[in-house]
Amino acid sequence: MAGKVYLVGAGPGKVSYLTVRAQQLLQQAEVLVHDALINADLLQTLPQDCTRFDVGKRGGTPSPEQAEIDRLLVEQCRLNKQVIRLKSGDPFVFGRTTSEIQALQAAGCAFEVIPGLSSALAAPLLAHIPLTDPALSRSFTVLTAHDLNQIDWATMARLQTLVILMGSRHLAEITQSLVRYGMRPGMPIAIIRWASQPQQQIWQGTLLDIAQKTKGEKLSPCIVVVGEVVGLRHYLQPLLPSEAIAQIDTAIVQPNGTAMDAASINATTSEPLTVDSKALPLRAKTILVTRAAGQSSQFSQLLQAQGATVVEMPALEITPPSSWAALDGAIARLSQFHWLVLTSANAVTYFCDRLLTLGHDTRALAGLQIAVVGKKTNRILNQWGLRADFIPPNFIADAMVTHWPDETLAGQQLLFPRVESGGRQVLIKEMTAQGATVTEVPAYESGRPAAIAPAALKSLQSGQVDVVTFASSKTVRHGCALFEQALGDRWRDVLESVAIASIGPQTSDTCHELIGRVDIEATEFTLDGLTQAMGQWASASSD
Repeated sequence: MAGKVYLVGAGPGKVSYLTVRAQQLLQQAEVLVHDALINADLLQTLPQDCTRFDVGKRGGTPSPEQAEIDRLLVEQCRLNKQVIRLKSGDPFVFGRTTSEIQALQAAGCAFEVIPGLSSALAAPLLAHIPLTDPALSRSFTVLTAHDLNQIDWATMARLQTLVILMGSRHLAEITQSLVRYGMRPGMPIAIIRWASQPQQQIWQGTLLDIAQKTKGEKLSPCIVVVGEVVGLRHYLQPLLPSEAIAQIDTAIVQPNGTAMDAASINATTSEPLTVDSKALPLRAKTILVTRAAGQSSQFSQLLQAQGATVVEMPALEITPPSSWAALDGAIARLSQFHWLVLTSANAVTYFCDRLLTLGHDTRALAGLQIAVVGKKTNRILNQWGLRADFIPPNFIADAMVTHWPDETLAGQQLLFPRVESGGRQVLIKEMTAQGATVTEVPAYESGRPAAIAPAALKSLQSGQVDVVTFASSKTVRHGCALFEQALGDRWRDVLESVAIASIGPQTSDTCHELIGRVDIEATEFTLDGLTQAMGQWASASSD
């Protein structure tokens, strides 16, 4: 395959705001050349064997010259690689895409430009600031504060709405220049940091006081919005309480049907945004989630909904068993069993998929009762059109024997599809001891990835991680092995300042064995329970 370079816009940084084309290209990338502000979530969509080059330019830190980046793109393309040049926002908005295209053209390299959602548009929207309004703003202007001497401040001060990129280091100079050239000191201004990310922050004030309000705050990376429209964000917030809705009804439209003037609107909206820590207890927390490679993470979505920044670290690779013979044999004699016991979502998926592969369908299970452990396992079972006859109240396998619905297990024939390498034997031993005959068959295997995910390693090395989560004993064992492989003997030192979160007692036992402690343990042994436990921990630690 001939080499080609794709100059791709990453949008504001969230995976869900990528174009479909950008997502497809990232999943197929052989080489990635990316900016500094690219979010770790985007990097997790890459193939494991993708070669990465971080060429980001951040103020005050060494970074490659543009000519060096141009040469790198040409070099990788000539190696017949599919190269993704991933740029924040849109490639043609305040980027250096022109230089890169000219270098590719001169070298005869194929290329394609993929648009992205510019942060100049996305950040105000996500802060509930409309850039245009019939009364307050009939146009907006986007500019960069990279070189203040090149800006015509007299013209800028007469415009209705300004969107300023790269303005965090020069905020005081920007506000002073606008006031000096005639913009009113009380003009509303908003600063939006990390737009679209869980750690998004917003400061709101006026040209006169915003520098003082943000003194000592880290503002980069941010978008600055100046104009009367900033005052509208107070009225455009979602899920407002009834009192605020009543205020809107009387505040925006007067009894005579005319809109309020801008000064009246802005009089009530000069304070910066405050975030309810109880509503988002994991805000400002970075959580490393160990999970199975290739599986979508419902857990990550739960954590992000609580305000967390999530870095996913695959610690399991789920594959078919080394042989299907035992499972196929069991399926051939399903009529001999009384119960089908499923203790994981993977067991459900691999068992049902094999059933269909062998030419059967779920009607083959008509004579069986089904027992499952856990809400997730039951949810996956339901997706196959099946219902569980028994779910123990405690979401651990050992509780199955204690709460078994029949009076006795004696004489019961149980089919138990499970991971090939085995797990806890307590369930098997106790069921057998009570007279049941348990037929264990390998339905899938869970191995360890070859190496730690680059985004996870980078987050650990930089000290960004606040919590590491484990949802099974196997993820603890594999995770610790990956930590040791990547960090050597100092891996426990790296985790010293990181909270260890466990889904339940069995997983906690393994954490104590290998790490020496558990800081957070779920009361309900589910992902929802673990999320709730971490929220309570975060709230308690901030008091």
